[in-house]
This record gives sequence, structure tokens and C-alpha cells, in this order.
Amino acid sequence: MIDTSYYEILQTGLPGGLTVQKLVHGISWTAAVLSDGRTGVAMHTPGETVPRMFESLVGLPLNQAGQAMLSWNMEEASEAFAAVNAFYNHAGCGFVKTDAKTLDGVKISGRTIGMVGMMIGHSNMTQEDFISAKKLYIMDREEKAGALPDSACEYYLPLCDLVIITGSAAINKTMPRLLELSRNAEVILTGPTVTCCPELLTLGISRLSGRVVTERDAMLKAIVEKRTSVNRFSVAYQAP
Repeated sequence: MIDTSYYEILQTGLPGGLTVQKLVHGISWTAAVLSDGRTGVAMHTPGETVPRMFESLVGLPLNQAGQAMLSWNMEEASEAFAAVNAFYNHAGCGFVKTDAKTLDGVKISGRTIGMVGMMIGHSNMTQEDFISAKKLYIMDREEKAGALPDSACEYYLPLCDLVIITGSAAINKTMPRLLELSRNAEVILTGPTVTCCPELLTLGISRLSGRVVTERDAMLKAIVEKRTSVNRFSVAYQAP
């Protein structure tokens, strides 16, 4: 049986009094604006091989639109996570605003590390951060230099004592399995798609590092212009 706890936690906190007012699509990112003006972003994950759950998320109550987090239409799931993040990822979310690196304070030396999603050069991570690691396994769904195919997660994550996972794994529905494979490791979720919901820490996640939109109009413009980074229009919030 598939464990959907990650999605259920997020769905439970969504109100019905807000609606999805606007969606903006780009090559790398999808953004959603709620009826109260809050804005969220999620990685654009392509794929419309199956029908959508809803004709459109625009105009739907947020607690209804959130159901599409479990849609197998990846375009729709991307939209749903952008809307969900618009609600959760704000300055009062209970996380701490930080300029620190995602891995600050995390022991690297001598550890076997798994990275799901090529984050070297992103998320404030460099190759030098992992020099002291015993072993670093990088796995990615896309073909990228230095990365194993993501099917290697089944083999290598159980061997790791530190696992770093891109938040976009929640969109493609691999997150529950990745957390299961990493149950004996310290787990960090990072990236703009990470939802700043403290209750997710009950799933065995050690650190959540997401982003809060600070320049809405500039971010929406950047997404429409198909820019690949949204970090300059947002700030990092982290827990713990």
C-alpha cells in the first residue's frame, strides 16, 4: 500500500476560504497566486499523458485544488504544489529565515551520502562541501553528468546515513518511497518546491529548507520569461 502521509499532512491544513486566483507557467517553474495575494512556486514537472483531476485549478477553493497534489498529470500536480506552497510558505510559517547554507551544521565527514536530484551548483551546495564524505551517490531522473539514474535510489539510499532530497520529488510521487528507503538516515529536503509545513518533520525528516516569495511581480515575470532560477525573488526559510 502506498503511504500518502506526506500529502495528507499538507492537505489537512488547507483552508476552504481561499481560492486559486492565478497560475503562471514557465519552462522550469510554476507559480500560483491565491485570493489573498500570497504566491507560491514549485518546479514545473512536464507530463500530461493522463487526464487532469480538474478542468482548471483557477477559481477552486484551495482545499479542493490541493487534492491535485496526488494527480498523475504532472502539469496539474506542479500547479497544485505551487498553490499549496503559496499558503504554507510565508514569513509566519514557523520556520527561520536564513542566509546559511542548507548543509550548515550538518556533519559530512566520513558519511555515506545520497543526493536525489543534482544539487551541486544549486541549493548553495558545491562539490567542495562533500570532499570529506566517505562516499557521495548522486541520482537524478534526468540524464546529467556525474549522476546515476534515479532507479539507483533503490540500491544506494539504504546504504546512506545522510540523504538530501529535492522537494520536487513530491510532485512526481517518489517522495514516499524515497523517505522509506532513507528511514535509517538523516534526511534533508531542500529547494523551492519544499513546503514549509512543520508537521512534515514527523515523517522522519530532519531538516526542511524551502523558500518564501518576497518579490511576487518580479518572480512571475521571470517565470514567464522562462528564467531557470527563482532564488533572487525569494528567501530561504528552514526548520529546524
